[in-house]
Amino acid sequence: MTGTLVNAAAILVGGSIGLAFKKKLPQRVIDVVFQGIGLFTIGMGVAMFIKSEWLLVVVLAILAGAITGSLLQLNRHLEQAGEKFRQRFTGTGENFVEGMITSFLLFCMGAMTILGAIEEGLGQGAELLLTKSILDGFSSIALAAALGIGVLFSAVPLLLFQGGITLLAFWLGSFFDPRLITELSATGGLLLVGLGLNILKITRIQVTDLLPALPYALLFAYIYSRFV
Repeated sequence: MTGTLVNAAAILVGGSIGLAFKKKLPQRVIDVVFQGIGLFTIGMGVAMFIKSEWLLVVVLAILAGAITGSLLQLNRHLEQAGEKFRQRFTGTGENFVEGMITSFLLFCMGAMTILGAIEEGLGQGAELLLTKSILDGFSSIALAAALGIGVLFSAVPLLLFQGGITLLAFWLGSFFDPRLITELSATGGLLLVGLGLNILKITRIQVTDLLPALPYALLFAYIYSRFV
């Protein structure tokens, strides 16, 4: 899990630099940076989604994920946990949860995350994740300047998600058919589109409640692959 550990460290370093810049930058500059992040997020999400070859899998994953996430009330529980954290630790700011979730999705929904983690788990080296670490480190500077300290804490779910994929690839290497990865990435792309719309304040999509769509995408893609 060397690549994931380096990735988390890069986010912490970049985020810390971003926090230092935040105190010196005018609010209008931060707002424009925030809008740029939103546009980039939507563009990246669309680029990932259009690579899907099995749209039925993505639709079913989103619907099943939405039902599961809503029943579990993931968004509400996360907001409550974030509020408790803010009450316990001063200086986290009002955007703590938004910063953490936004950063986590941006850092972890891309194909580079999934492919890199799988490659490392299969013993093919961590070069892809190390390259991703450099990109995420620079991205975290802009994100932390716009969203605050929550960006640094996104390193925790990144460790769990990305590291978990690496461990799964180590244990279940033959399961990771490239077609499954494509549909997982496409589903993540739709989540990024929703996130981008939220960032631009066009609408308010409960992206957190849709996160269960990711494991559903793997499950449905695996089942579908048995019949095609």
